[in-house]
Amino acid sequence: MGLVSSKKREVMTALKDTVNQMISSESVVIFSKTYCPYCKMAKEVFDKMQKKYKAIELDEMDDGDKIQDILGEMTGARSVPRVFVNGKCLGGGTDVKKLYECGDLAKKFES
Repeated sequence: MGLVSSKKREVMTALKDTVNQMISSESVVIFSKTYCPYCKMAKEVFDKMQKKYKAIELDEMDDGDKIQDILGEMTGARSVPRVFVNGKCLGGGTDVKKLYECGDLAKKFES
């Protein structure tokens, strides 16, 4: 039994490293599901801003549920979307829309 849990822990650690690489690969990364209206809302915000983003569609991935578990551990919420700007989680679709509407989202891109 110890061998199985050890192997599972190794797989999850490797997957967590992959998630961190995904987050750092682009300035905007959206962990999403293709059918989710809140995911669509978040993408529309960045489309309006003409900001390029990388959408990672968890429902199209074999390990999407595991990635969602890892995002839950990292961000405190397992729901999608999980939106990252410059490596920091901004929350979900409603959070991003509120930041956009009050002008704070644009400030996240200023250096």
